[in-house]
Amino acid sequence: MVNYPIKESDLNKAKTWSESVFLDDDLLLTERINEAPMPTEPRRMNFILIGLCTKGEVMYQLDTQKQIIKAGDILIVSDRHVVDSYQRSPDMEGLCMMLSVNFYCEIIQNVSDVSALFLFSRQHPVMRLEQREIDTFKEYFQVIKQKIGDEGNHFRKDLVKTLLLAMFYDLSNIIYRVKQDDKPLTRAEIIFTKFIKLVEKNFREERRVSWYAQQICITPKYLSETVKNVSHRTPNEWIDNYIILELRVLLKNSTKTIKEIAEELKFPNQSFLGKFFKEHVGMSPSQYRKS
Repeated sequence: MVNYPIKESDLNKAKTWSESVFLDDDLLLTERINEAPMPTEPRRMNFILIGLCTKGEVMYQLDTQKQIIKAGDILIVSDRHVVDSYQRSPDMEGLCMMLSVNFYCEIIQNVSDVSALFLFSRQHPVMRLEQREIDTFKEYFQVIKQKIGDEGNHFRKDLVKTLLLAMFYDLSNIIYRVKQDDKPLTRAEIIFTKFIKLVEKNFREERRVSWYAQQICITPKYLSETVKNVSHRTPNEWIDNYIILELRVLLKNSTKTIKEIAEELKFPNQSFLGKFFKEHVGMSPSQYRKS
């Protein structure tokens, strides 16, 4: 039997969907998710998906685990998860938001409460909403859609990011409510949450997996296995993700030289930073700054 590699889902392809609006390659909204063509083979997510089922139901597998979404349920699927066996009822309707990983990380940067709560959704992707929470999400959806369409507004992207952050706070409050009623976190989930919180605070100075394992009082091997099982990413991938995000922000939003940025983030030299950045982003820091 031949095992073919799992294909990656593509946010850009969704731009052709009926009734979709989008902001660059970072954000897409659609009210006609029921009309979107769905893949017939497993797909690995390379973006964040937030969907509200307003009618009917959806069934699918997330990392081989069966999920059922009914009217009034919200779905949060993080990147790197594998979605398969998608089916929907004939009357299914819903709202859907898709965000690139970088755009999502830019929005929640320095908001550890939100990022920590969103980690909970990696293991609990489907949550039941109360009516007031459904109404609130619909309001956010419509006003964000309106601002995306306001192309003459010089601050359009900043407005959308601010609205999304406000929405994330409200979603985090839902997650917090569900979390209180849910069963306690597993040991693996507790370790993963501790690891992410440590990375958020220390990635600028510390990148060794062994250091993070030592802070949690476990072996590097056990930390690596646990983080990989829970998040489908290695500890190094998580650390690199935070570093790349910080580099993007500094290159775009500061006047510091690339040499100064290399020193601030404890790179051995400017050349090493350039090689690291190009491997992850596909262009040099100077090219990114000019783009």
